[in-house]
Amino acid sequence: METVNYTNPEYFWNRELSWIGFNERVLSEAKDKSLPLFERLKFLSITASNLDEFFMIRVASLKDMVHAKYTKPDIAGMPPKEQLKEISKRTQELVAAQYNTYNRSLLPALKKCGLSLIREHEDLTKRQCAFADQYFEDNVYPVLTPMAMDSARPFPLIRNKTLNIGALISKKDKKGKDELEFATVQVPSVLPRIIRLPEDEKGNQAVILLEEIIERNIGKLFLNFDVVCAYPYRIMRNADLTIDEDEAADLLKEIQKQLKKRQWGEVIRLEVEDKMDERLLKILKAEFAIKDEDIFAINGPLDLTFLMKLYGMDGFDEYKAPGYKPCPVPDMQTDEDIFTQIRRKDIFLHHPYMTFNPVVDFVRQAAKDPDVLAIKQTLYRVSGNSPIIAALALAAENGKQVTVLVELKARFDEENNIEWAKMLEKSGCHVIYGLLGLKTHSKITLVVRREEAGIRRYVHLGTGNYNDTTAKLYTDCGILTCSARIGEDATAVFNMLSGYSEPKTWNKLVVAPIWMRDRFLHQIEMERENAANGRPAHIIAKMNSLCDRDIIAALYEASAAGVKIDLIIRGICCLKTGIPGVSENITVRSIIGTFLEHSRIFYFFSNGQEEIFMGSADWMPRNLDKRVEIIFPVEDEKIKEEIKHILQIQLDDNVKAHILQPDGTYEKIDKRGKVLVNSQDYFCREAEEKSKRTEEIGHDHIFIPAEAPEV
Repeated sequence: METVNYTNPEYFWNRELSWIGFNERVLSEAKDKSLPLFERLKFLSITASNLDEFFMIRVASLKDMVHAKYTKPDIAGMPPKEQLKEISKRTQELVAAQYNTYNRSLLPALKKCGLSLIREHEDLTKRQCAFADQYFEDNVYPVLTPMAMDSARPFPLIRNKTLNIGALISKKDKKGKDELEFATVQVPSVLPRIIRLPEDEKGNQAVILLEEIIERNIGKLFLNFDVVCAYPYRIMRNADLTIDEDEAADLLKEIQKQLKKRQWGEVIRLEVEDKMDERLLKILKAEFAIKDEDIFAINGPLDLTFLMKLYGMDGFDEYKAPGYKPCPVPDMQTDEDIFTQIRRKDIFLHHPYMTFNPVVDFVRQAAKDPDVLAIKQTLYRVSGNSPIIAALALAAENGKQVTVLVELKARFDEENNIEWAKMLEKSGCHVIYGLLGLKTHSKITLVVRREEAGIRRYVHLGTGNYNDTTAKLYTDCGILTCSARIGEDATAVFNMLSGYSEPKTWNKLVVAPIWMRDRFLHQIEMERENAANGRPAHIIAKMNSLCDRDIIAALYEASAAGVKIDLIIRGICCLKTGIPGVSENITVRSIIGTFLEHSRIFYFFSNGQEEIFMGSADWMPRNLDKRVEIIFPVEDEKIKEEIKHILQIQLDDNVKAHILQPDGTYEKIDKRGKVLVNSQDYFCREAEEKSKRTEEIGHDHIFIPAEAPEV
């Protein structure tokens, strides 16, 4: 029998192209006319924001490889140059699809609901012109700083992601227009980009973008010149930080220094209006040293992230989905203190369907409780006005031992985290900046409390960040427990983070980067062995991304042996389905909905013993090899049933699920003749019903709706 090479490059999709496919799925929500109009605006805005980050990090990294003459292919057999070529083609197509959706579908629909978005200032009525010009004089003109380029003034620094207007100008006393000079002005981000115009006689509303008002009045910035042409442009720079931690005596200062470099990194993308004057484009192209394939000619306003602000406009609630208010946690609807409740039993949290308040209250009550001796927590991304940060500061002020690991290398949150770290230190907290060469991405809080029976440890473990804002938008899971063995492991985690003390064994937790990869490969191998021996075998894994070669190869081997494998992967998936004899037993679905699917859940049938793990790690090399991550087992039988139920509903989703096809495309499920299951809507309704039922019959119960599919 011929041995199959499960690491054959033909068996893998390229990571970057898979990510573009994910953003195309988000764009499909913007195209979906069954959704409320303003929800579609939001999804289109998200695709633009996603694409910005993709270029600043992933495309930038590939360009660095090409500059360094790095030619090693990825797991799909594509070297960096080939990846960049294909990425350019796919992203140009994606941007064209974005603006096709914006121009042909969303703008006409907005007009029908009484909101006109004026595309060009030439389309303003006389009354609107007067308003726009006065607005410019009163609010905009004082803020602007026009910058010219000539022999005495070099090309100015154009900041990353800023919107600018480039112009060609000519001195008024010159008879010809041959001696043109370049000038630019930044569209100020301190002013609102969306400007409301006076309503028309019928009460219809209209808005115009700030850059159009500036463009209309740009002659006022260059009084001794004629403005030959003026067009908006925007650049994207390499924002991938390169930090030599071995050489950095002070990591905090080194990161602050590197953050400043983001403003003058290599230009990797130039967006211009598609009607831009060729002479102006030629200057920009030369000054930014950018190739044609990295120039995006846009048929519409640059930077569609402004649509999120448009979504927030008052007066259009009928075109938005009703806001969802997270429900109380059924097991916690009581006046008892949180520690008493956790001692009674482990508490399962499912956000955003259940409120994030218990996590905040856990830290808040610990800060005030005289019996609490110490609080230890890892922080990766927190909200702007974080109640958890405030509670940690209060705990330190109350004399408790507070240790906080603040991950300074959390991408695009570096500056926020530096500020939080400084504030916590001033409050008396002991702040750790993470391990050398590793990001700490784990989500864990440990509270050490003195009780009659002795010292007891209370632990929160989760799949998402300690961020009360995103907890209303991301789907995540967590548990509150006082398991002695998990408590011992939690102490070992913080000792490892603060003192480099590596435990030889763990009771319950599975920790990366040393132990997690082997544990997952072992669990997959056990399922393969069971299937090979004729026993039932099943794996369900839910995560954000799957691109680890060894994990995928192990899944292929398990599938070939007969293991049923159901993967729920929101974003990147490098695994191919439908390969004869290799992946025929594997299904992959991506659920794109109102909430961002963010929880990581791993189910193994384990010959009927049914093992379930949750935690912070995806099946990616960075999570398994380059980060401190924690996966924890779910051992409470009632919580196990709840999680199996969650997985089953997601597998039954036929409204928001996209199924990966053998050719790499994703298709929605044919719903004809089927009962519609939208998993996110289902969990919203279920949480509301649980909350009502708990109020009626008390707290100690499990609620599974009668219509729930069998697990």
